[in-house]
Amino acid sequence: MATIFTRIIDGQIPGTFVWRDEVCVAFMSINPIAPGHTLVVPRLEVDHWIDLPEDVAQHLYRVSHLIGQAQQQAIPCERIGLIVAGFEVPHTHVHVIPTRSMADLSFANAATSVTREDLEASASAIRSCLRNANLAGVSD
Repeated sequence: MATIFTRIIDGQIPGTFVWRDEVCVAFMSINPIAPGHTLVVPRLEVDHWIDLPEDVAQHLYRVSHLIGQAQQQAIPCERIGLIVAGFEVPHTHVHVIPTRSMADLSFANAATSVTREDLEASASAIRSCLRNANLAGVSD
């Protein structure tokens, strides 16, 4: 059975995307720890990140890096945090999170609900920064 992330990637469940390419996608978390919290997810459905093919893992990190750079321009923050936890959904995903302190990286801070407008506002700002960098994978 397809994971919830595969269903989002396939368009069966709505997602607010900022990046799409042949290897991975990036979309806004529906339970963000902070505004701009983005998930970078390989299209390949692999549960544990250490089981990813090396080229996919490298690409995932590269896209996470690009998303983080865009977030730092688009969202007021001190740093960009990166978490690979893997317990929530059995499909590898990287959390890229604008932060002001280490305390901001706690999943206890995750929003239980967020409006589509809030997600789209963050996504729009991130996409704009990605487009300004002339990157090919920016989602529409």
